[in-house]
Amino acid sequence: MTQAKGLIPAATILLVRDNPHLEVLMVERHHQIDFASGALVFPGGKTQAEDSDPAWAEHLDGIIEAQQRAFRIAAIREAFEESGVLLARPREARGEGAPLAAAAHCESLHPLRDAIAKGEASFLTAVREAALVLALDALTPFAHWITPSMMPKRFDTHFYLAVAPQDQEEACDGAEAVDAVWIAPKTALEHAETGRRTIIFPTRMNVEMLSRSATSSEAMRHAEARTIVTVEPQVVQENGAPFLLIPEEAGYCVTKEPLDGNRP
Repeated sequence: MTQAKGLIPAATILLVRDNPHLEVLMVERHHQIDFASGALVFPGGKTQAEDSDPAWAEHLDGIIEAQQRAFRIAAIREAFEESGVLLARPREARGEGAPLAAAAHCESLHPLRDAIAKGEASFLTAVREAALVLALDALTPFAHWITPSMMPKRFDTHFYLAVAPQDQEEACDGAEAVDAVWIAPKTALEHAETGRRTIIFPTRMNVEMLSRSATSSEAMRHAEARTIVTVEPQVVQENGAPFLLIPEEAGYCVTKEPLDGNRP
């Protein structure tokens, strides 16, 4: 898969748990961030050059094609930077499907979160020195969205679904994210509807898709069975008003919404 010109490759992750019903981890973007400021989003961000470093090969679980591997590394890295949750396994107990590392094993990396986010420390080096491997196999593709062509900054974003480690507590970074919250998908949608929370269009569509599942295992089954259709919203005019149009085959709850009031 090649990267279209002008698009910024990015990855985001829907970390879910049962408490006892399905919840997803979302973070509130800092109000001074230039993209989706103040919005409730899934942890995520741009890929970095190190995400494609061949040296990662020895520190990963999961056989993934090279470019998709970089997206998955970016998703795990960004989730760790923004929420403190790390999808990894102890090196001595690695293997696809093996239990994820306990919080105590990941604690040594937490003081490095800010430096990793700023590019002042190597995520690869930190993972290696902590005797961990990233659990790429724990991520299931969930969606693929491309920012509309009329936007000044465009992202090519891969969404992944993963069940969060049971004993790792979320803690927002205070920089890109100012709050981290576990929230039922239906509650998040209600907050968006009432204006209590701002949720941009792509996030809201994926929250709604997630809300069709009652448990994390059900959400995983649905994601594994679904064919991922790339969504690049198109702007169309109807009766003089602009609308966002997305493919029906992508399986979302709507195919068209007014552009006014939406942040694509």
